Amino acid sequence: MFSPLLPIPMSRLRVCGSLSALAFLPSFFFPPTASATVEQHLVYKSGTEGYHTFRIPSIVKAPNGDLLAFCEGRKNSPSDRGDIDILLRRSRDGGRTWGGIQVVWDDGENTCGNPCAVVDETTGALWLLLSHNIGTDREKEILAGAGAGTRTVWVSHSTDHGETWSAPEEITAATKAADWGWYATGPGVGVQIKHGPHAGRLVIPCDHSFPAKNAETDPGAGYGSHAIYSDDHGKTWKMGAPIQPRVNECQLVELFDGKGTLLMDMRSYAKRSRRAQAESSDGGATWGRMRDADALEEPVCQASILRWERGKKAAGLLVFSNPAHPKKRVNLTIKASADNGKTWPLSRVLTKGPAAYSCLVAIDDTAAGCLYESGERMAYERITFARFSPADLLAR
Repeated sequence: MFSPLLPIPMSRLRVCGSLSALAFLPSFFFPPTASATVEQHLVYKSGTEGYHTFRIPSIVKAPNGDLLAFCEGRKNSPSDRGDIDILLRRSRDGGRTWGGIQVVWDDGENTCGNPCAVVDETTGALWLLLSHNIGTDREKEILAGAGAGTRTVWVSHSTDHGETWSAPEEITAATKAADWGWYATGPGVGVQIKHGPHAGRLVIPCDHSFPAKNAETDPGAGYGSHAIYSDDHGKTWKMGAPIQPRVNECQLVELFDGKGTLLMDMRSYAKRSRRAQAESSDGGATWGRMRDADALEEPVCQASILRWERGKKAAGLLVFSNPAHPKKRVNLTIKASADNGKTWPLSRVLTKGPAAYSCLVAIDDTAAGCLYESGERMAYERITFARFSPADLLAR
């Protein structure tokens, strides 16, 4: 067994350049532990590029091999409301260097948020699911139905590996129940099912609020998770059954069972400092019994889970990342499982300090990456990309 990695000193971080001056950064490394090396590269630094704060990471590998790192660019404050844009930075070398900022969606002073990307490997198209609200509305006002508007659901797509994007199209009517108030796509990524009767389906994890009698006295009682999905390569979207109560922000993954079984991993308000999980055997249309994931400690936060394939001759792994602490958003940790999430035998700490949201991506059959929020005094000072080998997490 090996010991966790130490956090990298800020003096060794280098920030990427703007569109007018693309940066190509030298690699830098943590001291090697066992057989593994983890590279860390700064992608977004709050207080730069005209934005107060960068938050809510999402990352996918485009069909041409480029890594696309999405986030929210919060113009004037770290707040979840107000003038927020959807941004993108690209890496053409597996996450070692990053190009300038590309604005995917800017709706003036309104809130464009919760990027959740998925790749259609059949058509080569990239789909980006998004949430939107009037910039002056706060979540509590939307929850109470007292806002100037409500949360709406949108989709954009790209057919040129993310170089250009279609104008976002609203799909709220097909994906949000009439009595739901708050709504969020992801954040993080969706999946395309590889096996079973629903192979080819695009599935996006989402969350919502619903009327609950005890919502005011029991925080989280009025929150739930669900999935939306497309069987026609993104042309139309449908809403699956809800998983509720006391869960919301979620990510899903296809298990290594050859049947297309989906595992939904959810932020939990059950006051047990654990993730919640449920499985679907029908491609996300319905879900089985919700349960605690006892090995996945959490402080009530977003997390990421990934199907990583080791090649044709080797079994695949599930990889997980979150701030692994029962109460605080600190200790951003990656874990790996070789048995469909039943056990998570070893793990690595990317940073021991403040950390929050993260998103995992498969780079190739030897490497994966984690795009995550962290900082020295607070978790939202930067978004960093860590490149590592999932197989080394299981090395002894």
